[in-house]
Amino acid sequence: MSNIAVAEKQWFGHPRGLATLFFTEMWERFSYYGMRALLVLYMTGSVMQPGLGFLDKKATQIYGLYTMSVYLMGIPGGFIADRFLGHYRAVLLGGIIIACGHFTMAVPGIPFFYTGLGLIILGTGLLKPNVSTIVGTLYTRDDPRRDAGFSLFYMGINLGAFIAPLVTGWLGQKINWHIGFAAAGVGMVFGLIQYVYGRKYLIAVSGPEKRVTGTAEPTAALPEKAFTREEWGRIAAASILTLFALIFWAGFEQAGSSLTLFADRATRLTILGFTYPSSWFQSVEPLFVIIFSPIFAWVWFSMAARRREPSSPAKFTLGLFFLSFSFLMMVPAARFFQSHGLRVSPMWLVGLYFLQMAGELCLSPVGLSMVTKLSPPRVVGLMMGVWFFATAMGNYVAGWVAGLVGQRSYSEVFMIAAVTAAIATLILAVMIPIIKRWMAGVN
Repeated sequence: MSNIAVAEKQWFGHPRGLATLFFTEMWERFSYYGMRALLVLYMTGSVMQPGLGFLDKKATQIYGLYTMSVYLMGIPGGFIADRFLGHYRAVLLGGIIIACGHFTMAVPGIPFFYTGLGLIILGTGLLKPNVSTIVGTLYTRDDPRRDAGFSLFYMGINLGAFIAPLVTGWLGQKINWHIGFAAAGVGMVFGLIQYVYGRKYLIAVSGPEKRVTGTAEPTAALPEKAFTREEWGRIAAASILTLFALIFWAGFEQAGSSLTLFADRATRLTILGFTYPSSWFQSVEPLFVIIFSPIFAWVWFSMAARRREPSSPAKFTLGLFFLSFSFLMMVPAARFFQSHGLRVSPMWLVGLYFLQMAGELCLSPVGLSMVTKLSPPRVVGLMMGVWFFATAMGNYVAGWVAGLVGQRSYSEVFMIAAVTAAIATLILAVMIPIIKRWMAGVN
């Protein structure tokens, strides 16, 4: 089949290559969120099974350092793909290393635990920024389907994140922690198989195609022009929005730390006589994303057709607002638990995750699309790495905040998160006109 025929294949009105990347990211996120659902509970122990016996502060600090490192490695991972490997090879190699990390954690023992975490960090650094970059190459810069395509891609991320805790949480908390870790590795292997099979559909229509195929000489061998003033302005706009994304992730990533501990220790875990693992709460928010991603994609697409779509800075502002409101809502539930010592209804966490879903869909897929639109083509991989740097630092801050649980009450920790996000919302709202001017016509 010719490249033209392959490029013309469609998947729900989008390039066929989006399906390949959708399922690659789905299985990679299955492996990541499957392990993440167990990580803090494994270190501290859960109501169902003893773990390593770490104190909350130590466990959440390790969690924060690990999740920070996973995304921080996106910067060298993007650079290596831009300059040496190409994006396709970087994703393939990263997936192999990730699978090895999960299978290493399936072996009991502290040395295997830390070695496995290290391998997952290295592999994700290669895979995560570059698979998102490849999505951007499937569309021209002015293609109106672009944001909708990233929203659908983001639904794949959350499909994996939804399934993973249900599988690994049950295996890990109900049977054996290490069986849960092994299941996460199996998911990554599935992702690699379909990624290699679907490579022929990854036809780039924007940006240097060699970054996808990895068949050309490194970019360093080509002469490069200095960035224009307009390009520098767009880079500045992307960098500022990335800073606000850091604040968002610092609150959002409480899902794997303080909110996981609240679910395990302060929330009712029995329904109709059935006791479910506390890690299952981590499937709630991804389930909402799966349900509402098509709706958000349709809303952005229809508003763009009428030239009324909110700008990226406005969408970021909405994301921070929903995050702040979600934690503010949890304060009464936390105070009730602290005052009466009784577990609260699971609907409190369900409500929080619904609001955080709305915030995530306003910010995260829009941010991925924004980076590919605003970045000059020769540094798009590096800028995608910078985007994930915000996620990295947000995860580290999330671990640090969660570590306050041992010193402060749940209600105080949730109030700190709510107020911080509210202040960021107000600041960004004021800066919207300035950032839009720097974006120079890019929405």
